Amino acid sequence: QVQLVESGGGLVQAGDSLRLSCAASGRTFETYSMGWFRQTPGKERDFVAGITWSGKSTYFADSVKGRFTISRDNAKNTVYLQMNSLKPEDTAVYYCAARLGTVYSMPSMYDYWGQGTQATVSS
Repeated sequence: QVQLVESGGGLVQAGDSLRLSCAASGRTFETYSMGWFRQTPGKERDFVAGITWSGKSTYFADSVKGRFTISRDNAKNTVYLQMNSLKPEDTAVYYCAARLGTVYSMPSMYDYWGQGTQATVSS
């Protein structure tokens, strides 16, 4: 069992930055890959970024490439999503998720989810 708790969301203006954190507890010694997803009302939950347990491989949705960075500190059991040059269309509830094995972009492949944190970007 792994528990995930996101934090760092808030209200910012277009062009600003936010740093989201996902703190993990439980069986954190397992080699989990981590993903960040986002969802707006009435829409599907979409992949944003993913990272392997080692941190050596990262993946990004085309819509955030060059603006977002994913990283992890396994000693602190924490995964980060650095969001720069934010746009109004980035407004969403952001979720972190964990799974054993490789990174996938499909939400259904992940076993553990946080409660989500709201990020709102005004124009």
